[in-house]
Amino acid sequence: MNTTEINKVKEVLSSPKKIVIVTHKNPDGDAIGSSLGLYHYLITLKHNVTVITPNDYPDFLKWVPGENLVLKYDNNTEAANTIIKEADLIFTLDFNHFSRSGNMESILKNANASFIMIDHHQEPDDYALITYSDTSMCSTCQMVYHFIEKLGDLDKITPEIATNIYVGIMTDTGSFRFRSTTSTTHRVIANLIDWGADNTRIHEQIYDTNTPSRIRLKGIAINNLKILPEYNTAYITISQKELDQNHFKKGDTEGFVNIGLSIKGIKFAVIFIENKGEGIIKISFRSKDDFSVNEFSRNHFEGGGHHNASGGRSNLSLSKTVEKFISILPSYKNVLNQ
Repeated sequence: MNTTEINKVKEVLSSPKKIVIVTHKNPDGDAIGSSLGLYHYLITLKHNVTVITPNDYPDFLKWVPGENLVLKYDNNTEAANTIIKEADLIFTLDFNHFSRSGNMESILKNANASFIMIDHHQEPDDYALITYSDTSMCSTCQMVYHFIEKLGDLDKITPEIATNIYVGIMTDTGSFRFRSTTSTTHRVIANLIDWGADNTRIHEQIYDTNTPSRIRLKGIAINNLKILPEYNTAYITISQKELDQNHFKKGDTEGFVNIGLSIKGIKFAVIFIENKGEGIIKISFRSKDDFSVNEFSRNHFEGGGHHNASGGRSNLSLSKTVEKFISILPSYKNVLNQ
């Protein structure tokens, strides 16, 4: 944000407002962490704030400070619609197009409130009064930290704010190992620890709470792993039947796409997960170095995201989706073998 935009935000927040914070469908650690980190900051400024998520999120996020206050749109549609219609200001976090908000798309498009967007994905839409977009950032949570910093309010960061922001940075950087993790990121993390984020407890809550079903599903993922050495590519498939047989819960397959990417020589990893409830195949893409899965997913699977981490979808069957994927790879053989 430039000086003019910062001053405009300060003006907007200078008097108490009815504020709604919204994130994307199927919220992850960055979505929940940024939303609740911002929530705890805004209530220190005496605003009336409500966090609304389009739907539920994994159990491993249901301990962060303020989580019990989150309104889930799918389960509380009427109440959420009323709050949105009465809002003076809506923050949209970790997404940049209303289509990413699931069933909330229509109510957001028709809202009378002004919008502030904070997001690190590519190609932001232009619906917001203030758009704080930075694709070089590792996470929206780090952007929320800098948002507070730009407003001159770092002294207002509480342990609750620090914990939520830490969660999002940690999860979106793969525990600080992705290339998007910069020296600035580490300085931010150091400050968050000083301000009350318990790094050991946070890591344990996120990563050390495996259920038997998740462990079994991980075994299935490894068993289903296929390697295409001519393309330095690995992919995993998980069918709806396999999910059902192992009592799948939201978040159980989180991070499984990285199994393939951890194999020596693999540059491109994909996981295809059947979702019969939505009638789609959900796809996650990961890559190393200069291969853009953002472009790949946008061009072929109605997706998008970041250079090395992206998502997509297919309306074909699981087997036909994999066939389509394999048929596309020859066009990328040169870049995948560089």
